[in-house]
Amino acid sequence: MNVTDRTPADLLRSALAADPARPLVTFYDDATGERVELSVATFANWVAKTSNLLQDGMSAEPGDRVALLLPAHWQTAVWLLACASVGVIADVDGDPARADFVVAGPGRFEAGLACGGERYALSLAPLGRRFVPGPPQGYADYAVEVPTYGDRFVAYAPVDPEAAGLVVAGAEYSGAEIVERARDGAAGLGLTGPGSRLLSGLPYDTWEGLAAGLYAPLASGGSVVLCRNLERAGEETVAQRIESERVTATAR
Repeated sequence: MNVTDRTPADLLRSALAADPARPLVTFYDDATGERVELSVATFANWVAKTSNLLQDGMSAEPGDRVALLLPAHWQTAVWLLACASVGVIADVDGDPARADFVVAGPGRFEAGLACGGERYALSLAPLGRRFVPGPPQGYADYAVEVPTYGDRFVAYAPVDPEAAGLVVAGAEYSGAEIVERARDGAAGLGLTGPGSRLLSGLPYDTWEGLAAGLYAPLASGGSVVLCRNLERAGEETVAQRIESERVTATAR
């Protein structure tokens, strides 16, 4: 974390410069048994590719709105940071009819068709697998498209930290507000600096869930163990995970 960081994309760049090899997002899905660990460098690579897809493949521009119809998931975290990198508004669970683009996961594809712009589908299958035999009608397959984009991203236009960057639960936040709130709230979540690991089972449909599941760990130099379907895991499983992942705080 650098005190001059003004946007979530700035936070990621600072994390990459400080320690690219450290874990940033460790994801569990207790419905499938999936576990994925992404270092800062690996996460940043996914963000760069997705940002290039947004900017070049979708022709998204600062101020455009992307409805993210996705659960708490490591790929959702990637899209949130890609939106911040390009300067588009990440509208979490937003109205597809008001969005310029839609990114949707299973169970949300029909709703996403209300968007007249480009639509991308995520299978959310382990390892980010593509759809077989193909994506839902009206959608492009993110897993097929994103690998073709470059590993480095340069925005065509500077991102304004004071412009709207996120909408969640009816509230709008600028990039600067995201960074400030994430920094201010980190200690309350038990994130005390580098080495802190927060296990979060909160959904991504509130600020609290997004802060615990992404922004506060990123802003504090910590990391997140992001758990989807945590209610399916017994207390013994959760306790073992806390120990094996060296978790220092929880948000459930």
